[in-house]
Amino acid sequence: MREIGLRVHPPAEKCDDPNCPWHGHLKIHGRYFEGIVVSDKGKKTVVVERQYYHYLKKYERYELRRSKVHAHNPECIDAKVGDRVLIAETRPISKTESWVVVAITKRAGER
Repeated sequence: MREIGLRVHPPAEKCDDPNCPWHGHLKIHGRYFEGIVVSDKGKKTVVVERQYYHYLKKYERYELRRSKVHAHNPECIDAKVGDRVLIAETRPISKTESWVVVAITKRAGER
């Protein structure tokens, strides 16, 4: 198992996915953030929604915005709908995937 440069615990399971940051050859770089998985219907792909505040200068207030990002979901992590995950930026894996799930910070249904 490799060190990926983030202070997160590696997954307990082992996988043979070449696009896994822990067990494969995929390197992470750039930005990373937390979000909630809203869809896991794609093969090894999840859709992660993140919420952030954007400042409106005209009204001198913040508004809550959200965006959805497609991320690669390695077999050893296996995130499901409702999980809070940490995703990191990487090279393009497919047409829409340039992010990879690094860790699950909170499982769905946990407090």
